Parts: sequence; C-alpha cells; structure tokens
Amino acid sequence: MGNFFQQRDPTEVVAILVAFVVAITIHEFMHAWTAWRLGDDTAARLGRITLNPIAHFDPIGFLGLALIAFGFWGFGWGKPVPVNVNRLHRGRFGQKASMALVAGAGPLSNVVQAAVVALPLRLTGRSVSEFGDAGIYLWAFIQVNILLAAFNMIPVPPLDGHKILTGILPNFWYPVLAPLERYGFMLLFLLIFIGGAAGASIVSGMISPVATVLNQVLVGDRLL
Repeated sequence: MGNFFQQRDPTEVVAILVAFVVAITIHEFMHAWTAWRLGDDTAARLGRITLNPIAHFDPIGFLGLALIAFGFWGFGWGKPVPVNVNRLHRGRFGQKASMALVAGAGPLSNVVQAAVVALPLRLTGRSVSEFGDAGIYLWAFIQVNILLAAFNMIPVPPLDGHKILTGILPNFWYPVLAPLERYGFMLLFLLIFIGGAAGASIVSGMISPVATVLNQVLVGDRLL
C-alpha cells in the first residue's frame, strides 16, 4: 500500500474509481443484508439490499474517493446503511454481537472480493502484468478492497472497527468508548485533512498492519 497514493495516468484513475464503486456497493449491500438476516429490516425498507450502486451513492463521499483515485490523500465513503440495534435479534448472538456481525460484514466482503481476484492469479502463477490494461483494473480492484478492509477496521467511529470493538468488549467499556461516537468523525477528519504529515502518519500506521498482512496472504510477491 505504500505507493497507493501517487500521481496516476487516466487508465489507473478510471480503474480505481470503478474498483471503489464495485467494492463499496458490495460492502454496503453486505451491511444491509446482514442486518436484515439478523432481524433489522430498516435498510431493507429503504431499498439498500441491492447491488445497484446508485442506492449506495453519496456525492460528498464520492468526491473523497475521486481524490484518492487521482493520487491525493483523501477520505471517501458510500451512503451509510442505517441499522436499528434494537431490532436485532437478542437470542442467538445478542444485540451487541449482532451489531458487531453487521459491522464486520462490510470489511469481510472487501477481503473476499480481493481474494476472488487475487487467489486464482496467485495459484496459477500468473501476474496482473500479463493482462495488459485489464491487469491495471485487476490490480486496482485488489488494492482498493484491501485498503477499504484495513481502513474500516480502524476502531474510530463512524468506521466499522469501532462498532465491532463495542460489540465484543464487556459492557463496562461502553461509557469509555461512547464519547468517541460524538467526536470520532471529527477526529478522523482532522487527522486525514488537517493533520498534515503527522495525521497522515497516524492513519497510515493504523492501516498498514492489516493491509500488509492481507497483501502477504492474498497477493504474495509474484502477482505484479
């Protein structure tokens, strides 16, 4: 991921934007579908259990994705899926664990998407460079999904990692983590857009361990 943020040619820009649209559409679909399976039909009633990208499109979030596609440091997102935790099942998993499952479904979908493209290439010994321009799209799709999975696992709201963390920790941690729900987005925004080199370094430091492991497992050394 170290060279992901850099100047790119038009083909790379388009490949990354296409990858973001597909990856985020599936990411948000999985949030909505998992919530529905666990008892909350809020997103279903809003038409969010769909693979139509328009249903998950957020114009401001897309601008952030475009910044990243052009090689700048940015922060983008799809339209958040609404989840009513009080509607989630209390039985088999409990509401907290169910919320963690709903949150985790998004990043997990990104890992699966990256694996669907990367593992067949790796197992056959073929590299993305053998596919010409199509290889640019394959590589962008793998890296975008790894980036989204790693970024969303940061335990700061509104990211999925925070919901997963609050869902698996004992109840006495909630008063400690609850204030982050009010200020987490502002903190994340300040780190990414105002924090300069220090802020970028902090965010990169939180993303890199997960991204590195995923790259090693899925991509290896011979996929380029």
